[in-house]
Amino acid sequence: MLKKGIIVTASLLALTTASSVQAASGRDHISIVGSSTVYPFATTVAERFGKVTKFKTPKIESTGSGGGMKLFCAGAGIETPDITNASRRIKFSEYQKCQKNGVKEIIEVKIGYDGIVMANSKKAGRLDLSKKDIFLALAKDVPNPNGDETLVANPYKTWKEVNASLPDTKIEVLGPPPTSGTRDAFVELAMEGGCKQIGWIKALKKKDKKHFKAVCHTVREDGGYIEAGENDNLIVQKLQANPKALGIFGFSFLDQNGDKIQGSTIGGEEPTFENIAAGKYPVSRPLYFYVKKSHMGVVPGMAEFLGEFSSDKAWGEEGYLTDKGLIPMPVAERKQFASDIKSGKNLVLKKK
Repeated sequence: MLKKGIIVTASLLALTTASSVQAASGRDHISIVGSSTVYPFATTVAERFGKVTKFKTPKIESTGSGGGMKLFCAGAGIETPDITNASRRIKFSEYQKCQKNGVKEIIEVKIGYDGIVMANSKKAGRLDLSKKDIFLALAKDVPNPNGDETLVANPYKTWKEVNASLPDTKIEVLGPPPTSGTRDAFVELAMEGGCKQIGWIKALKKKDKKHFKAVCHTVREDGGYIEAGENDNLIVQKLQANPKALGIFGFSFLDQNGDKIQGSTIGGEEPTFENIAAGKYPVSRPLYFYVKKSHMGVVPGMAEFLGEFSSDKAWGEEGYLTDKGLIPMPVAERKQFASDIKSGKNLVLKKK
């Protein structure tokens, strides 16, 4: 009787596995979601992949890093995305959600580096900003101008009010929404960086980390910062229509539109390929994508697509993605992540 039960159980397992494979065969393309910053790089690889292999071109949707993680971590079924792009590392809360919803095995792939720029139209003058200038211009609450160690609602309306050496133009910055990895990285690298230059606020980090983060990361909502959606190309277009405004987006969009817009210097450093690669430009970050390991060998072309993306001809120093503005990783890093892909190394994330 026990033997019969084992045979029945094994048969059901085989049927379940077969059903999963049949369901997978109903989708003959790779599904990718996520970061608008990584989107042009992923699209370039996908188009090339569709032309030079027997597999269909992957379908990519620009949802923002946060939106992509939400879709990716919703479940392990074939109706969910195979890959999500991210312009920042996966958060522990997102990792937990993946685990809870059955996405137990994830491959993490860093693809290279990118700078976050504050750019404006070439019809206007280039700005030379410090991280402190950026914090004072865009934070919801700032130190009281009278010198007290207190916070007040941001009173600054022009760049000149923030720093006398800056132009007397209205603070109007077009940037991504909270679901964007670019927004996450910008507030951490630029705004928090400027926040730390104010001694008594920096001291808050040891006393009350939660309060410190709220002060340094909360963006003003009175019109100085305008959420312009996940489409960085749209921000570029709006800068053309409004030369007095600044826009926040990845370096690749500046690189591709250098005839129309210019990047502000930050801390005296220009946002150039060379400065970002050398680590001189202060507002730069790594870019990633995450792979659902359970879809490997199920969705056609997964291994081959990852192989194309992680090849030197794609992400190498002379690779075709550098033409799109991607800053390549050092050789050792590229080898490590390519190895992680081949071995299917499982991401294990621990709470900090």
